[in-house]
Amino acid sequence: MARSRKHFVICVNNEGYEVSLEPRKLYVNVPDPDSEKLGLLRVIDESGEDYLFPQTNFVSIELPSPVQKAVLLAA
Repeated sequence: MARSRKHFVICVNNEGYEVSLEPRKLYVNVPDPDSEKLGLLRVIDESGEDYLFPQTNFVSIELPSPVQKAVLLAA
């Protein structure tokens, strides 16, 4: 099974999703092209499960490979 590079986003707005999202927190984005066409992002939330949230709640971020590895190991 091929390993794909993880995509990360930062929550910039959790209005309406206060239980699931924390502002300024880094989240793993699970690519879902169909949902993205509808303005939604699939992210792994506080429960550890992936859910759809409005794209406007997040800003995409690129992490250097060593930082990405450290973040994933810490999770």
